[in-house]
Amino acid sequence: MSQDDLQQRKASATPRGVGVLCDFFIERAKNAELWDIEGRRFIDFAGGIGVLNTGHLHPRVQAAVAAQLQKFSHSCYQVVPYETYIEAAERLNRLAPGRHPKKTAFFTTGAEAVENAVKVARAATGRPAVIAFGGAFHGRTLLGMALTGKVVPYKVGFGPFPGDVYHAPFPNALHGVSVADALAGLEKLFKYDVEPQRVAAILFEPIQGEGGFYPAPVEFVVALRALCDRHGILLIADEVQSGFARSGKLFASEYFPVDVDLLACAKSLAGGFPLSALIGRAELMDAPGPGGLGGTYAGNPLALAAALAVIDVIRDENLCQRSLDLGQRLRARIAALDMPRIADIRGQGSMLALEFLHPDTREADPVFTRKVQAAALERGLILLSCGVYGNVIRFLYPLTIEDDIFDEALDILVLALQA
Repeated sequence: MSQDDLQQRKASATPRGVGVLCDFFIERAKNAELWDIEGRRFIDFAGGIGVLNTGHLHPRVQAAVAAQLQKFSHSCYQVVPYETYIEAAERLNRLAPGRHPKKTAFFTTGAEAVENAVKVARAATGRPAVIAFGGAFHGRTLLGMALTGKVVPYKVGFGPFPGDVYHAPFPNALHGVSVADALAGLEKLFKYDVEPQRVAAILFEPIQGEGGFYPAPVEFVVALRALCDRHGILLIADEVQSGFARSGKLFASEYFPVDVDLLACAKSLAGGFPLSALIGRAELMDAPGPGGLGGTYAGNPLALAAALAVIDVIRDENLCQRSLDLGQRLRARIAALDMPRIADIRGQGSMLALEFLHPDTREADPVFTRKVQAAALERGLILLSCGVYGNVIRFLYPLTIEDDIFDEALDILVLALQA
């Protein structure tokens, strides 16, 4: 079957709303490389949108799933439970930041983890309202879209959205939003839209993902914690994209000197298998009654086997340090370039991004961003864009990438930037 034949079948059988970046179809993959059905090789700096921190088909993940597949593939944990669910929860409870006792529930997608964080917050506080931030991405479900602070393409034509969801500015020095501005935006919400006594939770990303890879300043998160404590509001971290060594720590929340109450994670938790988790203070996680949390596929045994292997790989291969090392190498290559269009290289560890502004107007430059992405793809490097203005290239390569392949990819990136 040719690429053209598959494209025709795709156009006939699948909706246009499922946007697809590449015009070719994958045949096989290994670590940071993949090959299409015509045998062409690509270096994968997209990682399934941040899912493959341990690479395509890490041997230990593959072996763990194969072993589980010899036992059983599904029973629904809520019907017939299994030990791996408990073991994975115990390990995440120990590893997640926070000095408090924790409990963990498993789901299937990042959006589910976020929605269940909201459910737990509402059940624990008896309050309905939730505050998120401009530029945030929290999923494509109805509540996920309501929480998301980016209209195009996620919210266009899909309203009305659930009520009692509010947005405040997120700190962004490059675009003129200081920490003081962001905190003032929250105070204005309390004056204009919702009293703090009705707010169950404030939801934030330690490093905004789809919004442009903007790290939350430490002083901002410290102020959020104080504000939440003052008003009895819970603080929720969405670590769906930033978790599992991407930032140089197992969780990006570890960069803050204060604790969050609930933490949602997914993506690289299970090395390519669908699994998400909500980790939180034990007393909060027990707020919903029996049957209030769960799902038919929540905590799939194959995905849990993968997750246990992923946690071992991150520890044994020292991927947090690897993330820091690779990020420094990428930064150094970019810093050596003289390119006025590069307005910023930012992030933590290997959760890094380049933002492009037009050198004359200093306005967002999505045209150049698309040009870089296309030039890289033509040379065999898959890159993803992001940002509210579509002017950011983000890097989500496997942290297990071989040094020579990483250097090859950086060479391609430089050529694409200069094309």
